[in-house]
Amino acid sequence: MKLLEHEAKTLLAAANIPIPASLLVTKYNPVLPEVPIVLKSQVPTGGRGKAGGIIVVEEINNLQPSIQALFDLEIKGFTPKTLLAEEKLNIAKELYISLLIDRASSAVQLIAHINGGIEVEDNKNFKTWSLNNPNFDVIGQELADYYQLPGQTFVIQDLIQNLYKCFIKNDATLIEINPLILTTNGNLIAGDCKITLDDAAAFRHDWNFEDKPAEANFVTINPTGNIATIANGAGLAMATVDAAFEAGLQPANFLDIGGGANTETLLKAFNRIVQYQNVQAIIINIFAGITRADEVAKAIVAAKEQIPHLPPLFIRLAGTNHDAAVKILTDKGIVIMPNLQACLVAAKEVVHG
Repeated sequence: MKLLEHEAKTLLAAANIPIPASLLVTKYNPVLPEVPIVLKSQVPTGGRGKAGGIIVVEEINNLQPSIQALFDLEIKGFTPKTLLAEEKLNIAKELYISLLIDRASSAVQLIAHINGGIEVEDNKNFKTWSLNNPNFDVIGQELADYYQLPGQTFVIQDLIQNLYKCFIKNDATLIEINPLILTTNGNLIAGDCKITLDDAAAFRHDWNFEDKPAEANFVTINPTGNIATIANGAGLAMATVDAAFEAGLQPANFLDIGGGANTETLLKAFNRIVQYQNVQAIIINIFAGITRADEVAKAIVAAKEQIPHLPPLFIRLAGTNHDAAVKILTDKGIVIMPNLQACLVAAKEVVHG
């Protein structure tokens, strides 16, 4: 579940992480901010700055036209319901910091770069720390040295400790502050923030964000991954992802469709998967029980008929109503693989040629 910037910053503020003074602007809110101000479109996607979704307003005469322009601006298929109006900061330096889950070490990882801002994707040689039983004093000292801000050591130690607490408390899978702004008067402030929360943890929280947890347990592992996975049951879903990793593939997601999934919920899952731009194949590994194999088969047929440019499907189906599922799929010329290994081998041929 991806938070809007203002939602993410609310979580940061609750964790004692400095954010700019701000207010929300809606189409029907007559209260206008004072200038100078930075207006930011609140859409769940990156690249807002390059797309014109952030406007610095210096003169009061430009305020209302700028607000209207942002409400009318579509960015990657999204138009905002709200705008974030923030104080204009005096920037001395823009840094980068993020926390995410590192699968290889089964730990939260801190990633930093001395250069932040809209061109951060062009950076190389990011600095990383594992936060497995972290010593925040040591890591904070090292990060302050890396940022070349020795005078900010105590502030940076508190920052990463509070970020970690925010990450764990909110069941986040990503917190990215870009830029982390050093102001001309020496303050470190979160200039922008992206937070992704784990849908599977929704039962532990009273979340009321614009984005809603997926009906199925759908977690992004690697947004640039080359395959997607669909399975039922957390154990089988994890085993499917692990098998794909071991086969040399890069899973984009973890998806447990749970019990009682139907054509509608499965179609929603397919539509989420095709949003991953690099996915070249989808592995479906279902051992049907409460979720019937024929329902999965119907969803597969519907997805192939309704979703343009659907990647190749490699399907292993067993369990309840298997024979009916086989008939549904074979009548449409869709092949069922004998086992997961066969799916992985076939997917590798597509991905790696």
